[in-house]
Amino acid sequence: KDVNVLLERERSGGISSPSRDDDSTLQNQGTHSSILDDNTKSSAGLPEGRSKSSGLCFSDGKSRIDYILVYRKSSSQSEKREVFERNIRAEGLHMEKEASLTNSDVIFLKLHAPWDVLCRYAELMNIRMPFRRKIFYMHRRHKFMSRMEKRINKFRGWLPRKPMKFDNDRLPDLEENESFTAPFSRSRIHHFIIHNKDTFFNNATRSRIVHHILQRVKYEEGKTKMGLNRLLSNNSYEAAFPLHEGSYHSKNSIRTHGADNHRHLLYECWAWWGVWYKYQPLDLVRRYFGEKIGLYFAWLGWYTGMLFPAALVGLLVFLYGLFTLEHCQVSKEICQANDIIMCPICDQYCPYLRLSDSCIYAKVTHLFDNGATVFFAVFMAVWATVFLEFWKRRRAVLAYDWDLIDWEEEEEEIRPQFEAKYSKKERMNPISGKPEPYQAFSDKYSRLIVSTSGIFFMILVVIAAVFGIVIYRVITVSTFAAFGWALIRNNSQVATTGTAVCINFCIIMLLNVLYEKVALLLTNLEQPRTESEWENSFTFKMFLFQFVNLNSSTFYIAFFLGRFTGRPGSYLRLINRWKLEECHPSGCLIDLCMQMGIIMVLKQTWNNFMELGYPLMQNWWTRRRLRREHGQNAKAGFPQWERDFNLQPMNAYGLFDEYLEMILQFGFTTIFVAAFPLAPLLALINNIIEIRLDAYKFVTQWRRPLPSQAKDIGIWYGILEGIGILSVITNAFVIAVTSDFIPRLVYAYKYGPCAGQGRAGEGCMMGYVNASLSVFRVSDFERRSHPRTNGSELFGEAVKYCRWYRDYREPPDSAEPYSYTLQFWHVLAARLAFIIVFEHMVFAIKTLIAYLIPDLPKDLRDRMRREKYLIQEMMYEAELERLQKEKNEKKKKDRVHHKEWP
Repeated sequence: KDVNVLLERERSGGISSPSRDDDSTLQNQGTHSSILDDNTKSSAGLPEGRSKSSGLCFSDGKSRIDYILVYRKSSSQSEKREVFERNIRAEGLHMEKEASLTNSDVIFLKLHAPWDVLCRYAELMNIRMPFRRKIFYMHRRHKFMSRMEKRINKFRGWLPRKPMKFDNDRLPDLEENESFTAPFSRSRIHHFIIHNKDTFFNNATRSRIVHHILQRVKYEEGKTKMGLNRLLSNNSYEAAFPLHEGSYHSKNSIRTHGADNHRHLLYECWAWWGVWYKYQPLDLVRRYFGEKIGLYFAWLGWYTGMLFPAALVGLLVFLYGLFTLEHCQVSKEICQANDIIMCPICDQYCPYLRLSDSCIYAKVTHLFDNGATVFFAVFMAVWATVFLEFWKRRRAVLAYDWDLIDWEEEEEEIRPQFEAKYSKKERMNPISGKPEPYQAFSDKYSRLIVSTSGIFFMILVVIAAVFGIVIYRVITVSTFAAFGWALIRNNSQVATTGTAVCINFCIIMLLNVLYEKVALLLTNLEQPRTESEWENSFTFKMFLFQFVNLNSSTFYIAFFLGRFTGRPGSYLRLINRWKLEECHPSGCLIDLCMQMGIIMVLKQTWNNFMELGYPLMQNWWTRRRLRREHGQNAKAGFPQWERDFNLQPMNAYGLFDEYLEMILQFGFTTIFVAAFPLAPLLALINNIIEIRLDAYKFVTQWRRPLPSQAKDIGIWYGILEGIGILSVITNAFVIAVTSDFIPRLVYAYKYGPCAGQGRAGEGCMMGYVNASLSVFRVSDFERRSHPRTNGSELFGEAVKYCRWYRDYREPPDSAEPYSYTLQFWHVLAARLAFIIVFEHMVFAIKTLIAYLIPDLPKDLRDRMRREKYLIQEMMYEAELERLQKEKNEKKKKDRVHHKEWP
């Protein structure tokens, strides 16, 4: 209603006078008995005294608190609050104010939605409610199949109970999941199952209805001056949240006394570390936190479950490399090559080395780069497709069970910032038919161009950071080669890689803070029209920034390290000064493995610490302050709204941080998995911990977030599909370019002992190491790169010839010294052919699997059709029963009326 109309009604006495902002307890005037059922229990079945003392109800002990608003008396926005609260009363909500026990300046405004308000808005919001118990339809089976099922069930009875499932007596029966549902209608209220008016709408639904009302209540004159979000942004209210359902702890065991409330039940069955191996009670999560958060945990659980086969196969690939280590001809030749002298890896300070000095690294490389690597890369590409396709099926089942099939998002409100910027120019909204602010085409796309330029600039900042890491590696390898400590001097390349990765991780974490601010600035510069458009734009930018930031150095090591260094005597130099870094004698894959392993472990450890450690420390500090000011047992005597207000609010971006962390991990698990088969195992271990960390955080450390609905995971699904496509390309290049798979294959079939025989076993790899290392004459060194020692102290005489790292060049005495050999061009052609064949084959398999797996399971499609049919039949029968009952009552009245006359 408009503010002017409302003020006129107040002057005429239609509405009670508003309460002022004082610290006294102000109770709502009027009786609740006409709205609430006197025979129902308060607070979802809890005794009246207990619910009253726990702070879940008004002071009368009956009216449940559905929402809490918090403000400070010292705030300058009191007039807006007064008008807002008068309009809240006009909508039919009951209110009660109470001052904080710890700060007299803080006022809690408790809101309660009575039965008639809940019914009215449930109908307006098309909330689906249960109206008839489900009749489970069983298909007719053949007698043979029935006998087989009986025997299988009898055999299962001898086996131990499934340890990952909860006992049925521990989880309550959720009526809405066992009943047919339909959009609520007051005219058909007799069709719905209403045992108790207080519990018919659960707490999450009641909070959602109240929030819906608050978002449409005005606080000033004007068509845009409405909504709780605007009052929160201008500090009229400090906080707004629904209450948790009591404490998550209990003195009594849940096995003997049952759960005190749904929060306690969620803690014992979901957030407690002792149930880490159990399935998640997703229906309870959805009932308490809403469908949007329920879908996140369903997706996280599905992703974690799908990681089990990927982790198992990756572990088998690693074990295959471990068990075949002693039979690897390449590592044998490297370990036995005491007479092969390698050229120095840096200018002047690096000494000559024996090839056998890299024996350990050759063996470690074989653990990750072996015959099973190609199979694992294909498997992971197919796994990513299967994961996404089966998630679509899983999401469809959840959408059916949670009544989200026909749910559509409401027409979103325009962002206040958009209204303020473009309020002078309006046009008609084609959906609502109302005038709204309009952004001109030229203004919109000029802002997009500026935003895109900012994105590219930040990507250049990432490239500059990688360039800095490259310079560090080039300088440090010479420093470590001349280091006084023998352990560092003898392992200068590994020390360089390890320290560079740690420094790179620190730069990644620092740049992430900068990127968040830049993404926020660029998104606000674009002026998105609605909150969902703002969220999608911000999500894309943050993902792009963090993905490039996290993977840029990995791409450098995988595809550029050691590829463009030139050759001894003619090195390519950075700024005409520093010689670019060489790969290790055993290949560049060991550097890529170290990069992925260290970054993945450090990133996941840091994220888990910040997710739980930061709110734990803040809540601990709050509890410490309260104990110091009010005594040791102060918090135990606080009402529920006071305890919840002292918890941490959910972060401003909702589930963004949780999704972003998992999506980046998914990229690490798939994009370079050919170089690091243990990535799925590390991701699996992390996710098992992550589920319980997030659950503990939501249940115990955060205020209860507003339950909201969603049909899927939004823009993140498209990002996952993009990562799946990118993973095929990168793994093809890793196998073809970074690993030694193609050079070994070419040598075995074309140049080795088995050339022309059509086979390629370990025996065919004899002489491969010698054939892959080119010969260089020491006298051809450049002056600035000539080593300070001639090698006589290690080899007894001055070195005349040395070998350099994995290259196919003519010897110095040939007609064209140091030119590429024919084998180089064979290997290059084979690499290009492999990339094309691998990509086309894997994409064909992915497309075929996506085509063969339907988005909806057949049994779900049949259940949906049957449910639609049964709902129509039940509605029709219920309407006939009502009409027949009215007809019988009318006949009875007519019969009585006729008996009054002779």
